[in-house]
Amino acid sequence: MQPIKKQFVTDENLKPVAVIIDYQDWQKIEALLQEKEEKLLNQLESTEAVVFSPQADKSAVQALSDLLETVRREQ
Repeated sequence: MQPIKKQFVTDENLKPVAVIIDYQDWQKIEALLQEKEEKLLNQLESTEAVVFSPQADKSAVQALSDLLETVRREQ
């Protein structure tokens, strides 16, 4: 990637508050960001998630509790 020409805008304490870049550089940056966003959204669409809440299932709570107790005893 080519270096981006930029100018910094500072406040009275010389703290950077803004950056000025060429419009062509901005267009390249914006295109890259859009491409990344599309890739991430596509990954998210193809990802499956399973949510398990043991609080909703008393037998699952008991099984988890038993498992944790077994592990604790083995240590």
